[in-house]
Amino acid sequence: MDITASLPPAPAANPELLAAAARAVLDSSGLGPIDHVPLIPEAARRRHHVFVPADHRFKAAARFLQALWREDRGLAMGTHVNRSEPHRPRRLGSRISTAAGALGANFLHPDIVPVVTRALAYRESGAAYDVDRLKTNLLSSQPLAFNLFGPLARDPALASRFVTEFLPGTLTEVTDILFEHSPGRGDTRFTADRTAYDVVLRGRDTTGARGLICIEIKYSEPGHEPAPPPHPRHTQIAHATPGLFVDPNDPTLTSATCQQFYRQHCLASAMLTAGLADTATLAFIAPTHNQSAHAAAATYRRHLTDPQTGTIPFVPTTLEHAFAALATAGLPDHARALHRRYTDFWLVDGELDLAAAAATQKPTEGMTALDTDAAYRHRTASSRSRKAA
Repeated sequence: MDITASLPPAPAANPELLAAAARAVLDSSGLGPIDHVPLIPEAARRRHHVFVPADHRFKAAARFLQALWREDRGLAMGTHVNRSEPHRPRRLGSRISTAAGALGANFLHPDIVPVVTRALAYRESGAAYDVDRLKTNLLSSQPLAFNLFGPLARDPALASRFVTEFLPGTLTEVTDILFEHSPGRGDTRFTADRTAYDVVLRGRDTTGARGLICIEIKYSEPGHEPAPPPHPRHTQIAHATPGLFVDPNDPTLTSATCQQFYRQHCLASAMLTAGLADTATLAFIAPTHNQSAHAAAATYRRHLTDPQTGTIPFVPTTLEHAFAALATAGLPDHARALHRRYTDFWLVDGELDLAAAAATQKPTEGMTALDTDAAYRHRTASSRSRKAA
């Protein structure tokens, strides 16, 4: 995708053509789905400046993929500062420089940058924005949220088509999109803490009822964040929401695995009680291969009385499904760019093949860091040849 061009208007095109484009988004190389992400050797991770010993398998692969995306675009490498060693910044391949970040290079299209700028300018009191991380950390889920939902925020009709494809049976009309949203951090009418959502879609359903889709997005995070002490307000809301939890007193709900979903479900219930909407859905998005995050969602789901059609449905889904829905809604090129950056792990596979071949063969002539299409073709061709062998 040419990131210097304006996002094309979502066309009122042939639905069959859009559906075909959506299917092609996740398999543009013709290799089919990858079974699982590779376990990347330490030497390869060090070569691309992404060796972080604490990374689990998926996070290491995701960090490696972000480094390839940065290198292909010739973006200057950024640094990471370890809190224990604040005076020794470390170059890290999954970050871009502050200068590149200031130009909006962490976002997949220039039209997304004004959405980010406005969200920061009008951020809610207490909103958890780390601006440097947002602009320079390629691995962070916060810029991913803007890369996915930014184009929708500027086009309600496109957003409505997206939701119809992504979460059918929820909203038929999206009126606005909020980033890093809570109706009141610390407010005792809600959860009395800092619980918030990455993205909230507001709109109406087929009956005209006001609806909310409250979204949590993970990219490389494992879904086992440190659990804060249980808050009595959560327990109060859990008991006051009939039919939501199998056992509101189950300690698993406040464990590291479930606590974030639990708090967000309680917040959604409090928002309905306060009259902010008539219906709400809690959605969770993570890449297919982030098995740890999906396992956390599956554990939490078992503690809900009726996760599909209950008081506040809980819908875990994949990042790839969101990309395909965006393509079907009318932005196949942008969806393809999202997949290429965040979930096309065949590029990692191909890079590892090329590195192995480089030990005995000369590098392919004519390849440059800025030749992104050639780099893409070369990596996928390497994977295709190995797969066919």
